[in-house]
Amino acid sequence: MQIEHLDATRAWVVLPQLIDILEDAVASGASIGFVPPLAANEARAYWEAVIADVAAGHRLVLVATVDGVICGTIQLDLTQRANGRHRAEIQKLLVHTAARRRGIGRALLAAVEAAALAAGRRLLVLDTRQGDPAEQLYRSAGYQVVGVIPYYAANADGTLDPTVLYYRWFAEM
Repeated sequence: MQIEHLDATRAWVVLPQLIDILEDAVASGASIGFVPPLAANEARAYWEAVIADVAAGHRLVLVATVDGVICGTIQLDLTQRANGRHRAEIQKLLVHTAARRRGIGRALLAAVEAAALAAGRRLLVLDTRQGDPAEQLYRSAGYQVVGVIPYYAANADGTLDPTVLYYRWFAEM
């Protein structure tokens, strides 16, 4: 497995793979801002917006590849406000269903933390649906629960799930 930081040019090259991993995550029930079925044009529009943020320097995208194929991705939204340049938000940790339970999520999380520290970001925040397997990963990686927001994310059937907010503070850089 290799982990790669995508610049905007490279992201355009691998766009079909990024779309595929997003579609796989949504189809498998991940609570990542979309509900199934995810239309291909919606997935493409999402990644185009992400690539624009990467080009502007507001977002980092890392991917994990096995034999040149993307099997996981994670993003870091770099806060641009003057009072928040010490923090960033981890978003969209996605591992393709065919590649789960191999340490890819943990490797991506560690890589994005290192990238955050290199960018001078010491406070990392994230959220995930309560009860999702990602909670175990985040807790084992040292993330602390801030709280739970009920009724946060809608599912395809209209039910509403709570989300858990986490943070991790890196005292030393």
